[in-house]
Amino acid sequence: MTSDLRAAVRTANRLVVKIGSSSLTRPGGGLDPDAVTALSDVLAARRIEGTDVVLVSSGAIAAGLAPLKLARRPRDLATQQAAASVGQGALMAAYTAAFARHDLVVGQVLLTSDDVTRRGHYTNAKRTLDRLFAMGAVPVVNENDTIATHEIRFGDNDRLAALVAHLISANALVLLSDVDALYDGPPSRPGTSRIETVLDESELDGIDVGGSGSSVGTGGMVTKVEAARIATGAGVTTVLTSASQAAAAIAGQDVGTVFAPQPRVRRARHLWLAHATTSRGRLMLDDGAVAAVVQRGKSLLPAGIRSVSGKFAAGDPVDLCALDGTVVARGLVNYDAHELPELLGRGTKELAAALGPEYEREVIHRDDLVVLRKGTR
Repeated sequence: MTSDLRAAVRTANRLVVKIGSSSLTRPGGGLDPDAVTALSDVLAARRIEGTDVVLVSSGAIAAGLAPLKLARRPRDLATQQAAASVGQGALMAAYTAAFARHDLVVGQVLLTSDDVTRRGHYTNAKRTLDRLFAMGAVPVVNENDTIATHEIRFGDNDRLAALVAHLISANALVLLSDVDALYDGPPSRPGTSRIETVLDESELDGIDVGGSGSSVGTGGMVTKVEAARIATGAGVTTVLTSASQAAAAIAGQDVGTVFAPQPRVRRARHLWLAHATTSRGRLMLDDGAVAAVVQRGKSLLPAGIRSVSGKFAAGDPVDLCALDGTVVARGLVNYDAHELPELLGRGTKELAAALGPEYEREVIHRDDLVVLRKGTR
């Protein structure tokens, strides 16, 4: 099974590769030209063989630190956006030069979460990427940090890479960072072993993947495992390894950790609802409503809701929670936050009789609802 998974990466017709900031920059900030060249050489070789390759590259903010004389990654959004606006140009210039050595053209594609969640944007992004492939170019994707607000940010490029893999129907995703694999505990602890293969996400339960990213990046092992969940849930074989092993991973060699695509592929709508949206509120459900939503796949009705929190409008994503606070599902709500309190605990027919026929509807229809597993964002 493991050899088959590795072979799927080696023979992939469409491949997404993500590289983190810490693997592209010097410790003090600024791009590392050798790192950019080494990665570009590997991907160029694969592109020349005929594979459609997308590079999802972090590094814009990190590349902007030194020119702006910033000692570390800024915390506030405005300064992050300023650093990104300076660094993105340097990042693309470096990739343009590196791929030009192989007579390949790169195309910049900057995305926000709206671009993979709103149908019109989604279609436009896919059309652009497909046309770049047809013209022999290598798309270089990054989050559009200069315009993204807190509400529409991916937050890390691992998740963006997984969603792009789904967007273009990629066969494989390779996540590169400064960590060579997923381990069954802290890598520095004696006796800790590399996890070679993850066949089912339940195998990740109980594994400590905590820890934050580097001083120039936002990701950590948590975001990479989350990205693997997204990608494998979309049927995409995923490898997690270090940037130094990029060539080996793409060639299907036994490096890093390979995650098997899951047999039940989530619908596109459910995939982005679970992973590419940010909740605007919380609905606390009674035990009966939790069972109906989670176990029986039912829509959410007002009768099963105990309380409402947050500020949201009809059509916004909200979290559905059990009485102990556990988030069990996410869905697109059909009511504004201020409308719901007077509806709670009441049946739809009762509401229709008292308030009008427009109130005889679900709070969240089952087609706009996704059950969240442990570890889902």
